[in-house]
Amino acid sequence: MIRVGRFQILSVINGHCRLDGGAMFGVVPKALWQKKAPPDELNRILLATRTLVAIDEQARRVVLVDTGAGSKWSPEEAQRYAITYDPDALPDALAPFGLTAADVTDVVIAHLHFDHAGGMTTWKDKPGGELGIRFPNARHWVHAKHLEHARNPTLRDQTSFIPRDYEALGERGLLRRVTGDEPEPPFEGVRWRLSHGHTPYQLLPWFEDDQRPLLFVGDMIPTASHLPPAWVMGYDLFPLTTLEEKQRVLQLCADRGLRLAFPHDPEVGGVEVDVASGRPSISRALDI
Repeated sequence: MIRVGRFQILSVINGHCRLDGGAMFGVVPKALWQKKAPPDELNRILLATRTLVAIDEQARRVVLVDTGAGSKWSPEEAQRYAITYDPDALPDALAPFGLTAADVTDVVIAHLHFDHAGGMTTWKDKPGGELGIRFPNARHWVHAKHLEHARNPTLRDQTSFIPRDYEALGERGLLRRVTGDEPEPPFEGVRWRLSHGHTPYQLLPWFEDDQRPLLFVGDMIPTASHLPPAWVMGYDLFPLTTLEEKQRVLQLCADRGLRLAFPHDPEVGGVEVDVASGRPSISRALDI
């Protein structure tokens, strides 16, 4: 756990999945990427699904960023992506603070792909039945234009959005829609940064700190292996946009000492980045 401004922050692995390594690294040759992420017999690499937990004890605010793939999967569906999910991971992380899911005040939906948003809802009684809300007292933040895209996806990314993960939140008045290209900060100590390369209007929380702020980078930089600007996913709708966004963020690492928190790295939740050589690399793994 680390302190960033007002917040105590930790990164919780709530499960794992496996996705095709070629798709995860785009045009990067397999001879290079397999050294960092060894594939299985189906060419899939291991990815964590992480939730960033940020606690502001003074304001009594408990913020979650991303919720993993959740448990609403048939065995056949889960096998396709080798999805595992631990429903106790977040409760166990909150318990030392005397907190439960009912104490969560805010859930940030960086984007609505199933491996990030699936853990917001669960089946109440039986699969395919009524949906329950995992964090019933929380505001769930999503950019309005990203929600619009999720409801009207392209043929290329339509399988990444599963309405059962998020539509129940809107029906119960728990969605807080962020608007504009320069959104107002949601509350003290956090501001928004937008990313459009992977998917439109990805909503990335920037945790303020006078010395070393922290940015949850979402699928702009899903793992530490994706730090080099050209190592861009084949899944990205606009890969050149992702490349440009990464370059701007890496410049902030150099200029502001910005630290980065990842959604999918199976080994490290966040890092300080060395960009002095022109080839970004980890200077220190964060203890989160």
